[in-house]
Amino acid sequence: MKRFLALCLAACLLGGCATAGPMPAPAKSPSSPAQAGPAGEEEAIKSALQQIKQGPGANYRISPTDLVDITVFQQAELGRKLRVSQNGTVSLPLIGAVKVGGLTIDEAATLLADKLKEFVINPQVTIFITEYAQRKIYVMGEVKAPGSFDLPVESRLTVLEAVSLAGGFTPIAAPDRTKVVRMQGGRSQSITIEVSAITKRGEKEKDLPLEPNDVVFVPQSYF
Repeated sequence: MKRFLALCLAACLLGGCATAGPMPAPAKSPSSPAQAGPAGEEEAIKSALQQIKQGPGANYRISPTDLVDITVFQQAELGRKLRVSQNGTVSLPLIGAVKVGGLTIDEAATLLADKLKEFVINPQVTIFITEYAQRKIYVMGEVKAPGSFDLPVESRLTVLEAVSLAGGFTPIAAPDRTKVVRMQGGRSQSITIEVSAITKRGEKEKDLPLEPNDVVFVPQSYF
C-alpha cells in the first residue's frame, strides 16, 4: 500500500498534477501600454497626435463658442472668422444672424448658401472649424486612468493637475521624463517636465500650463 501511494505521489509531481488543468496566462493590464524604450514612447505619442489631427470628423455638429472660418467663393468681403454665439448663431453681411448650432459643417454651409442666394449668384460657402468648443487635453502612458479631459476656459490646468485627474502615476512610471507634446505651426514640439523639481524643490514655475490638444505622456521607468 505504501509503495502504491509513493508511486501515485511521484506520478503527480512528474505530471504537474494534471487534474488541476493548464496554468492560466497572466492577465494584461489595460492601463499599462507596451513601451519598448524610447522607440515605443515615440510611437505612442505619434499615434495620439494622429488621432488629434483627424479631429471629430464629418459628423461633428457645430457648438456654441466654436471658432469658425466662413468663406464665400469669389466674395471675400462676405467671409468672416468668428465665434459661434451662445445661442448657436453666426452673423454675416447681407443675411445677418443665422442659427448653425446643432448642424454639421456641410449642413451649415448649405444653409448659409441658401440665405445668400437672394444677394449672390450661385454662392459657394465653405466652413472650417479652427477651434472646437470642447477644449481637450490627453494624458497617456503610466498613469492610472489615461484618457482625455476637459480644459477649463476660465482657469488654467497644469501638467501635475492633469496627471492627478488621470489618477496619478503608476508604480512603474518615470515622472522626471514626463513629456508635454504640443502642435505648433503644424509641427509637434516636445517639452520634458522634471516633476521632482516641482514636487521636491518647489519650482512651481516648471509645472507647465496646458493648451488645447496638448498630450501629457508619462513613460515607464527603465529597469
